Amino acid sequence: MITAGQLRAARALIAIDQRELAALSGLAVPTIQRIEASDDVIRGTVDSLMKLIAALDAAGIELIGAGAVSHSGGRGVRLKSPRADGKAYRRRAARPSGAR
Repeated sequence: MITAGQLRAARALIAIDQRELAALSGLAVPTIQRIEASDDVIRGTVDSLMKLIAALDAAGIELIGAGAVSHSGGRGVRLKSPRADGKAYRRRAARPSGAR
């Protein structure tokens, strides 16, 4: 199953915004926004998810599930498994503009 993080990463890999993904998939922009705002595994109708996955596939995105191997050798994004100390990896806070 696709996660919201995978969806955002997929858009970043093909350099498109939510509006462009909506056009490619035939979904409404608010639907894309709602899906990307989901916690972990995204929620939506089967029809919407199939349209979304088909659009990503047509754009060259291969979705890699947890524990799966990518056989095509293309570039990809994947979260590491949990740290040895049991803590989750966290995104770093954005720096204020102009900060170094």
